[in-house]
Amino acid sequence: MLTINHTLQIPDNEIDISPIRAQGAGGQNVNKVSSAIHLRFDIHASSLPEVYKQRLLALNDRRITKQGIIVIKAQQYRTQEQNREAALQRLAELIKGIMRTHKRRMATKPSRNSQKKRLDSKAKHGRNKLLRRKIDPGE
Repeated sequence: MLTINHTLQIPDNEIDISPIRAQGAGGQNVNKVSSAIHLRFDIHASSLPEVYKQRLLALNDRRITKQGIIVIKAQQYRTQEQNREAALQRLAELIKGIMRTHKRRMATKPSRNSQKKRLDSKAKHGRNKLLRRKIDPGE
């Protein structure tokens, strides 16, 4: 059972984990041992609340297929157990990410005093630039 938080858990039968051979350079062991993990999680068939399913499907993430299946490949570690934990951790982080609701930003106006300060600062800067100009002898 994958625990996302104290209220949400995903049963093991909803997560399909299969070992595959890791890519990339390796030693004598790389062609014999399937140490990488391929995790598949079907959003539609899961026991997640409907709100979370909709948020996951609305994500623009390359790990989510058009059929609504999350595919995570973990091959960072040398052992299958570590890669399994890493894949499950990534799935949990993805789900935790959609659980957070961000506060809507309230549009605000700058205060009258801050506007006055800004304009005074601009005027002072303009005066300083005027003083740096060459003096024309004809005037």
